[in-house]
Amino acid sequence: QVQVVESGGGLVQAGASLRLSCSVSGGSFSTFAMAWFRQRPGREREFVTGIMWNGKSANYADHVRGRFTISRDNAKNTVYLQMDSLKPEDTATYYCARSRLPWGVVVGTKSAYEYWGQGTQVTVSS
Repeated sequence: QVQVVESGGGLVQAGASLRLSCSVSGGSFSTFAMAWFRQRPGREREFVTGIMWNGKSANYADHVRGRFTISRDNAKNTVYLQMDSLKPEDTATYYCARSRLPWGVVVGTKSAYEYWGQGTQVTVSS
């Protein structure tokens, strides 16, 4: 069974940085796109960023572009989310997900992802 585990969340002040990690075990990693979503209080889960299986292309939501960077290490079965210039509105539970199909491109819809982690909380104080 594929397991997805996020880590690295925490409480920081506005303007600070955090790096989230997501490890995948129990199944293939290197041939699947990976993505980060987040769910802010009272809102639906939304796409943040995703990266292709080979790491050569990534997509970002408008509200994080230029501040967040996704990367992956296929040798470690791990994907990272570097979050810089954090804002209070970035406060959310961040979820990592593995795409449903291999070799595909990054898409921003939840249904394209089959395996999800339990989430890690990021809180940004003003």
